[in-house]
Amino acid sequence: MPMARESSRAGIADVARLAGVSLSTVSRAMNGNPTVDPALAQRVQAAAAELGYTANPVARSLVLGRTQTVAVVIPDLENPTFQAILRGLSRAATADGYHVLVADSREDLDEEHALARTTRLRTDGVILCAPRMAEQDLAQLLPSLSPAVVINRGPQGTAPTVGADYGAGMRDIVDHLTSLGHRRLVYLAGATRSVTHRARQQAIAAAISRTAGLEVEELTAGVDIDSGTAAADRVLASGATAVIAYNDLVAMGLLSAVTARGIDVPGALSITGFDDIPFAAYTSPPLTTDAVPAVEIGAAAWAAMHAQLTGVAPRSTHTMTPTLVVRGSTAPPSAT
Repeated sequence: MPMARESSRAGIADVARLAGVSLSTVSRAMNGNPTVDPALAQRVQAAAAELGYTANPVARSLVLGRTQTVAVVIPDLENPTFQAILRGLSRAATADGYHVLVADSREDLDEEHALARTTRLRTDGVILCAPRMAEQDLAQLLPSLSPAVVINRGPQGTAPTVGADYGAGMRDIVDHLTSLGHRRLVYLAGATRSVTHRARQQAIAAAISRTAGLEVEELTAGVDIDSGTAAADRVLASGATAVIAYNDLVAMGLLSAVTARGIDVPGALSITGFDDIPFAAYTSPPLTTDAVPAVEIGAAAWAAMHAQLTGVAPRSTHTMTPTLVVRGSTAPPSAT
């Protein structure tokens, strides 16, 4: 008795035949094209389900001219805040059936330009996370990347922006320290080319103008733990009673270095960070900081990208406000 022929896997032609429509209609219906009549699309979906047909993702990408992948260019993959942004972004993208390609520019402006351009050639869009390039360079680059989204920069016109109000966060930190009685502060500046650094500077200048006797000395540091450690001697020589670090990593490095020198924190020196990375609550003493909603920023950035990919107008600007978190690293200045 001859063996029965094994049935082959159903293809798009089989779906078209069963549904009584053309191949192009099946393709458009399976890809969610809104131009297909809803009743017709339902008939195609029913035929596909009956036959067990699923669209080949590679073929689907070729039909749509899309890769189902977006690129994210970040300045420092080791920074926990950028990791949190990526987490929020990638989870939201995955839920919508997209993949995320991550590129680390390592705080190099030339690398940032090159990565933005080359990743766009292989993806459906680019999300620039806290780009360090000058405003004019960014404005010239964005049209060639479209669709694009920019995180932690001001309004761009040609691309939606998502970020935190770092000026408001810095205002909260300065107000907290001055309410404790501090009048001699040090600001450890980090990424001095970044817009978020300038927002911090402006908030400090505004605080000086409204607070009698307030002095804030700016010292160039960096963005990592080693930067905070290296700044310890300069901080102690300044005579400041409190320090505002550019971020939590810098604050943690400084905290470790001054504690090793026998300086009591916060008895002799108050220290604040920025971002509220997971480690900030577990330093000794726990770090006073400003919590940036990084995961939510990442999710909002994806929403802005997805809107463009699906033909929906995204919000031009989405700004979130950080929240002050007071812990044990700040206290009133010593009377001595």
